Amino acid sequence: MTALSTSEHVDVLLASDVLAHLDAQLVAARRLLGIVLEQGVAIRNRDVPGVVALTGILQAELKRRTLLENERARLLERAGARLGVSPTSVSLSLLENLLDDETAPVARARTSELRGLLEQTQREHYVNRVLMNQELAFLDHLLRLAGEGSDLGYDSAGDRPAVSASTITGNRRMLDVEV
Repeated sequence: MTALSTSEHVDVLLASDVLAHLDAQLVAARRLLGIVLEQGVAIRNRDVPGVVALTGILQAELKRRTLLENERARLLERAGARLGVSPTSVSLSLLENLLDDETAPVARARTSELRGLLEQTQREHYVNRVLMNQELAFLDHLLRLAGEGSDLGYDSAGDRPAVSASTITGNRRMLDVEV
């Protein structure tokens, strides 16, 4: 392919929009990771009001990300139309055909950074979920030991706890020691 034919395929406006969108995605991903990391600290510190507040902030951030995803879909539609493929078929390597030699590596680097941030966020969020499940299971255990377990509503997995014979009769055998 000659330099002339390559420059005919370059879409300067699309390239600019793609880089701006990647920048916005990176800002949002960093903010999301920060929230998830703060939430992990709050969970570890058993800061219930902090966990609840951060959960609300996390939900608001996820709603904002919906706007970014809509913008991403529009960019993919534009690129797909230029490339003659469906928006779902547009990959970074295909998109690079519409970018100039200076913009393509920048887009590649920002995409790689974004993937890394999102993977880290996913890992941290998973850890937070495991920690929350452990805390809720421990709380359920304590409430049952304290005699409050007869009608807890739902357990940490979101299921109704099974009613056992000891719950109904009130018999509790915690330590069976023979001296």
